[in-house]
Amino acid sequence: MKKHYSPLAEAYFRFLLLAKALQKETPDALTMDANERALLDAVALCWFEGRPQTVREAIAMDHLGSPATLHKRITRLRQKDMLVAQNQEGDRRAKYLIPSDKTLKLYSTSGFHMHSVLQSIPA
Repeated sequence: MKKHYSPLAEAYFRFLLLAKALQKETPDALTMDANERALLDAVALCWFEGRPQTVREAIAMDHLGSPATLHKRITRLRQKDMLVAQNQEGDRRAKYLIPSDKTLKLYSTSGFHMHSVLQSIPA
Protein backbone atom coordinates (compact mmCIF):
# COMPACT_ATOMS: atom_id res chain seq x y z
CA MET A 1 0.00 0.00 0.00
CA LYS A 2 1.41 3.38 -1.01
CA LYS A 3 1.84 5.96 1.74
CA HIS A 4 0.28 9.36 1.05
CA TYR A 5 1.84 11.98 3.30
CA SER A 6 4.22 14.88 2.98
CA PRO A 7 7.88 14.89 4.05
CA LEU A 8 6.84 17.17 6.93
CA ALA A 9 4.27 14.63 8.10
CA GLU A 10 6.94 11.95 7.88
CA ALA A 11 9.27 14.08 10.02
CA TYR A 12 6.51 14.42 12.61
CA PHE A 13 5.80 10.67 12.57
CA ARG A 14 9.52 10.08 13.18
CA PHE A 15 9.37 12.53 16.07
CA LEU A 16 6.40 10.61 17.56
CA LEU A 17 8.33 7.33 17.27
CA LEU A 18 11.25 8.94 19.02
CA ALA A 19 9.08 10.34 21.83
CA LYS A 20 7.43 6.94 22.31
CA ALA A 21 10.79 5.18 22.53
CA LEU A 22 12.17 7.75 24.96
CA GLN A 23 9.26 7.27 27.35
CA LYS A 24 10.13 3.60 27.65
CA GLU A 25 13.85 4.22 28.12
CA THR A 26 13.84 6.84 30.89
CA PRO A 27 12.28 5.42 34.07
CA ASP A 28 12.84 8.62 36.09
CA ALA A 29 10.59 10.41 33.63
CA LEU A 30 7.77 8.04 34.56
CA THR A 31 7.65 9.44 38.10
CA MET A 32 6.43 12.75 36.66
CA ASP A 33 3.14 13.48 35.00
CA ALA A 34 3.08 15.31 31.66
CA ASN A 35 2.40 18.67 33.32
CA GLU A 36 5.36 18.30 35.69
CA ARG A 37 7.57 17.29 32.77
CA ALA A 38 6.45 20.32 30.73
CA LEU A 39 7.29 22.62 33.65
CA LEU A 40 10.63 20.91 34.27
CA ASP A 41 11.54 21.18 30.59
CA ALA A 42 10.59 24.88 30.47
CA VAL A 43 12.60 25.72 33.59
CA ALA A 44 15.59 23.63 32.47
CA LEU A 45 15.56 25.18 29.01
CA CYS A 46 15.68 28.70 30.49
CA TRP A 47 18.60 27.59 32.68
CA PHE A 48 20.35 26.06 29.65
CA GLU A 49 19.92 29.34 27.75
CA GLY A 50 21.71 31.14 30.60
CA ARG A 51 18.70 32.81 32.16
CA PRO A 52 17.59 30.73 35.14
CA GLN A 53 14.07 31.49 36.32
CA THR A 54 13.02 32.58 39.75
CA VAL A 55 10.15 30.77 41.42
CA ARG A 56 8.08 33.91 40.79
CA GLU A 57 8.83 33.80 37.05
CA ALA A 58 8.06 30.09 36.86
CA ILE A 59 4.67 30.41 38.54
CA ALA A 60 3.82 33.19 36.08
CA MET A 61 3.94 30.79 33.11
CA ASP A 62 0.19 30.82 32.74
CA HIS A 63 0.26 28.60 29.64
CA LEU A 64 1.32 25.77 31.99
CA GLY A 65 -1.25 26.37 34.73
CA SER A 66 -2.40 28.73 37.42
CA PRO A 67 0.14 30.17 39.86
CA ALA A 68 -1.11 27.94 42.68
CA THR A 69 -0.93 24.83 40.49
CA LEU A 70 2.55 25.71 39.23
CA HIS A 71 3.74 26.32 42.78
CA LYS A 72 2.51 22.84 43.75
CA ARG A 73 4.29 21.33 40.75
CA ILE A 74 7.52 23.13 41.62
CA THR A 75 7.22 21.80 45.17
CA ARG A 76 6.69 18.25 43.86
CA LEU A 77 9.63 18.54 41.47
CA ARG A 78 11.82 19.75 44.33
CA GLN A 79 10.62 16.85 46.51
CA LYS A 80 11.49 14.43 43.69
CA ASP A 81 14.95 16.05 43.51
CA MET A 82 14.38 17.22 39.94
CA LEU A 83 14.72 20.95 40.72
CA VAL A 84 16.87 22.85 43.20
CA ALA A 85 16.07 26.36 44.45
CA GLN A 86 19.15 28.53 44.94
CA ASN A 87 19.57 32.08 46.18
CA GLN A 88 21.79 34.45 44.28
CA GLU A 89 24.67 35.94 46.24
CA GLY A 90 23.57 39.15 47.94
CA ASP A 91 19.85 38.52 47.31
CA ARG A 92 18.20 36.15 49.76
CA ARG A 93 14.68 36.98 48.53
CA ALA A 94 14.76 35.57 45.00
CA LYS A 95 15.09 31.81 44.60
CA TYR A 96 16.33 30.58 41.24
CA LEU A 97 15.22 27.19 39.93
CA ILE A 98 18.09 25.03 38.74
CA PRO A 99 17.86 21.52 37.28
CA SER A 100 19.32 19.03 39.74
CA ASP A 101 22.03 16.51 38.97
CA LYS A 102 19.25 13.93 38.73
CA THR A 103 17.54 16.00 36.02
CA LEU A 104 20.77 16.51 34.11
CA LYS A 105 21.35 12.75 34.24
CA LEU A 106 17.78 12.19 32.96
CA TYR A 107 18.43 14.56 30.04
CA SER A 108 21.76 12.88 29.34
CA THR A 109 20.09 9.47 29.28
CA SER A 110 17.30 10.84 27.09
CA GLY A 111 19.86 12.30 24.70
CA PHE A 112 21.68 8.98 24.49
CA HIS A 113 18.46 7.11 23.75
CA MET A 114 17.34 9.78 21.29
CA HIS A 115 20.56 9.32 19.37
CA SER A 116 20.17 5.53 19.43
CA VAL A 117 16.56 5.66 18.26
CA LEU A 118 17.36 8.15 15.50
CA GLN A 119 20.05 5.79 14.24
CA SER A 120 17.57 2.89 14.13
CA ILE A 121 14.70 4.66 12.34
CA PRO A 122 14.92 4.19 8.58
CA ALA A 123 15.24 7.45 6.64
